[in-house]
Amino acid sequence: MRIVGVLAAGKPAEISLPVRHGSDPHAILWEEGYFIQRVLSVSGAAENLVVTVQVAPHHHPGTTLPVRDRGLDPGLVIPPHTAPEQRQRVAAYAIVLSERGLLATQFSSRTAVPGLWGLPGGGLDPAESAAHAVVREIAEETGQVAEIDQVLDLQSDHWVGRAPSGKIEDFHALRVIYAATCRDPSDPVVHDVGGTTAAARWLPVRRWRRFSWTAGFRAVLVKHLPALVPAEDQPA
Repeated sequence: MRIVGVLAAGKPAEISLPVRHGSDPHAILWEEGYFIQRVLSVSGAAENLVVTVQVAPHHHPGTTLPVRDRGLDPGLVIPPHTAPEQRQRVAAYAIVLSERGLLATQFSSRTAVPGLWGLPGGGLDPAESAAHAVVREIAEETGQVAEIDQVLDLQSDHWVGRAPSGKIEDFHALRVIYAATCRDPSDPVVHDVGGTTAAARWLPVRRWRRFSWTAGFRAVLVKHLPALVPAEDQPA
């Protein structure tokens, strides 16, 4: 992935940097003197993805942006002389809204967070765009047809854990977050049986906080959901 910063939409690139394994896009831009104001667009496919963001100077030279340290799956024991394999995965997820509420997916026992809730989405296939990937994943994980409205955010997470295959990985997740609408919602059905999604359901927007979410997806909802739903539908 490459992150490109512009001072305003339509302006030429002010800065362009590769996002290397374990690097947080917000942090690497901060080190160069900029902070991200908003995500403007996402182009390209898979490893060649280009995320264009609007940036502004932060005027705090020599400082670093606080980011979470590399995590470790609870209870993971790394055998002696074993080096976890580095893997950077670019994925796309969406806050999907409809007349039935907020679409959520529950993680299966194949993950390190079984039973917790998240947003529908997943990794990009080779030569697949982020927008196409998230629509495909929504259909596979929930049986819903969604339309992308806008790109919202870019999220980074880094930890060492055991993949569904059993391999121990030094895993760097880069997540493009979209807002989407489902115009004809139905009862969710998980078509990708046996994968990382155990269940899917529409949640009442006013009560989304009552469910147990992963930290990353809870942060996304806290940050973006208020701007996407009418005031009367927001949690009291």
